[in-house]
Amino acid sequence: MIGAPQYLLTLYIAEREGDEEAPISPGYVADALDRSPPAATERLQNLDAKGLVDYEPYEGATLTAEGRDAAADLYDTYRTLSRFCRDVLGLDDHEDEAMQLVGNVSRTVAERLAATLLRGEADHDEADGSTETRSQPSPDTPAR
Repeated sequence: MIGAPQYLLTLYIAEREGDEEAPISPGYVADALDRSPPAATERLQNLDAKGLVDYEPYEGATLTAEGRDAAADLYDTYRTLSRFCRDVLGLDDHEDEAMQLVGNVSRTVAERLAATLLRGEADHDEADGSTETRSQPSPDTPAR
């Protein structure tokens, strides 16, 4: 189910990828979430009413400070879920699956899942005799 968390996360990712702080159009959000532009516009207006985004008709939306904080937390969970879907479940569409789950997983579950993934990585390093620390790959980068 697509809800407010997915909209906030989509705006957050778009803002991170953009070079400027221009508003993100409802059309972009609609395409990213496979929704109609009117549905995206309505959701962005609802998020504006809650103080999570600043929405300007015909311009688009930008995250407020409160919205950006909420989206940053969602992004951390999204990255963990994406990594789990890719590395453990072996899903090609790991980012889509993580986007679907992101608003439905508590912070506690996300933190424990991240710790489990890191522990599994450490166990793997010990098993193959590796002593070097591996960096955490970004789920935004396609699996090799």
